[in-house]
Amino acid sequence: MGRLVSAEEMAEDTFETSIRPDSIDEYIGQAELKENLNIFMKAAKMRGEALDHVLLYGPPGLGKTTMAYIIANEMGGNIKTTSGPAIEKSGDLAAVLSTLEPGDILFIDEIHRIPRFIEEILYSAMEDFKLDIIVGTDASSRNITIDLPPFTLVGATTRAGDLTGPLRDRFGIVSKLNFYTEDELKQIVLRTSRVLKSPICEDAAGELAKRSRGTPRVANRLFKRVRDYALVMGDGNIDLSITKIALDKLKVDAYGLDATDYNLLNSIIEKFNGGPVGIDALASSIGEEASTIEDVYEPYLLQNGFLKRTSRGRMVTDKAYKYLKKGKQDTLF
Repeated sequence: MGRLVSAEEMAEDTFETSIRPDSIDEYIGQAELKENLNIFMKAAKMRGEALDHVLLYGPPGLGKTTMAYIIANEMGGNIKTTSGPAIEKSGDLAAVLSTLEPGDILFIDEIHRIPRFIEEILYSAMEDFKLDIIVGTDASSRNITIDLPPFTLVGATTRAGDLTGPLRDRFGIVSKLNFYTEDELKQIVLRTSRVLKSPICEDAAGELAKRSRGTPRVANRLFKRVRDYALVMGDGNIDLSITKIALDKLKVDAYGLDATDYNLLNSIIEKFNGGPVGIDALASSIGEEASTIEDVYEPYLLQNGFLKRTSRGRMVTDKAYKYLKKGKQDTLF
């Protein structure tokens, strides 16, 4: 079984499509983003124009893909989806762009992973709705220009800093998605329970929200697992007692930390005397990729004050020592 509290998408998360809200009014959380987007979309429709290109960034699992689908619904266009790693050559990009109709939405996930030469082709498509590509090789090569209908590119990334300046500047709307509050997550869990027809009490929804790491994807994934326990061990109704039993068995603690988080924090404390430690050394010590630590593990630990970044590396905080019931070791200096 994969890591339940990981915000990265898993195969089992395909059920998210069935509970995805259709309109911006149904979307819970991200109030500032919703308010601004609502204005921009209404203005674009009043002018009879395509919405400006939109860049959504933030940690995984916060609803970037869902927002792209909502934009398509609200603007009355179809949505075509792809990802940065899937676009390896100019023909891949041309194949996607050539199928667009006026007002359509092109959603590119992990847009920071688009190859640089593809990115340069994308510039004219975004600015002038033209696709300039070179076909053939050497002496037989020639430039072809394809006119494109007005469309909106919605890009999503967990690493906005990896985007080049020229690409980022071509997005008229740039918005960050933040971690959700417990109350917002509680509302999401209650909505999911209604959609899936699996009743849950308010206290249980609140407990799930508290352990969901500020992330709707984690909340919905934990809801599914707790629903299983309620069905097998009870009458199918999810109450506070069965929720706590299920989450404890799944080893998701009151802060939403799991064994992987404990391993990372304990490694810094026990192997590196609390830090600071460089990201590569930390990655080697726990057998993970440095990028995985930065994108998946760290954001929540940083947000909740268990970890901090310094110019010399990562350090655990006093809060982490206290929570893990660890004593600080004396250093030589």
